[in-house]
Parts: sequence; structure tokens; C-alpha cells
Amino acid sequence: MAIESIALRTSLAALLALGVGACGMAGVDREASPLKPSQLEMLDKHLAGKVAGEPVNCIPSRTADNSIRVSDDIILYRVSKRLVYRNDLANSCLGLGRNDDILIVKTYGSQLCDGDIIHLVDRLSGINKGACSLGQFVPYRTPTG
Repeated sequence: MAIESIALRTSLAALLALGVGACGMAGVDREASPLKPSQLEMLDKHLAGKVAGEPVNCIPSRTADNSIRVSDDIILYRVSKRLVYRNDLANSCLGLGRNDDILIVKTYGSQLCDGDIIHLVDRLSGINKGACSLGQFVPYRTPTG
């Protein structure tokens, strides 16, 4: 019984270490990686013809449902054909750009704000792969006229 208990504790410790390591990997403080041609193309597709405005700290959380993952560092939030918000994450979120994982956003109220935490969760295992924080939101609008 004592041997089984030690083996169980060792297994749990190993699993916890893996989980902590995985969480630490996703939210990495580093410079943003250069964008790949496909990522630049995606940015151009969604922001072409639009003009950047002054950054804002928060946007309505309902826009979080229409997110577009560009890279490990950039998420776009499409509000309408004429308005898209660009968010350059405060820290890089490794794996975000692959679009394989479930993106969970923790908000505090009815808005998505600078500093809110996003989590990447493995679609198959349900394991949390890490957390990152949002940066400011830059509105890109189609000019009127």
C-alpha cells in the first residue's frame, strides 16, 4: 500500500509539473515574431482600405465571438464589415496562431479589456496550455465618403 501511495504521488507530481510547464509556455514575454506571408495576407485581407484610429482599452465583449487569430501575437475582432479591432497581445501566446486550441477569454463585466486574460485549452484533452493577456484595441475603420 505504501509503494502504491508513493507511485501515485510521483505520478501526480509529474502531471502537475507538466501542467505548470505548459501554462508557462503559452504566455511568453518576448518580442513579437515576424509575420509569415500567410499572416501578412490575412492582416491585409481584413484591414485593407481601413484606417487605424486611436487605441482604446476596452471593446464590447460580444465582439469576442468574432475573433480572427492572425499569429501568436495578434488577434482581430471583427465588429462589422466597416470596423475591425486589432489587438497586439501584451505577451506572446505560443500556439494561438495555429488555431487548433479552444480560446477562452476571462472578462470582468460586459467588456473585453486591455489586461484581460485569454486561455488556450487543448481541444482533445481539455488541458490548459497557457494564458496570455490582451493589449489595447486599435480600431480600423473604413473611411466614410
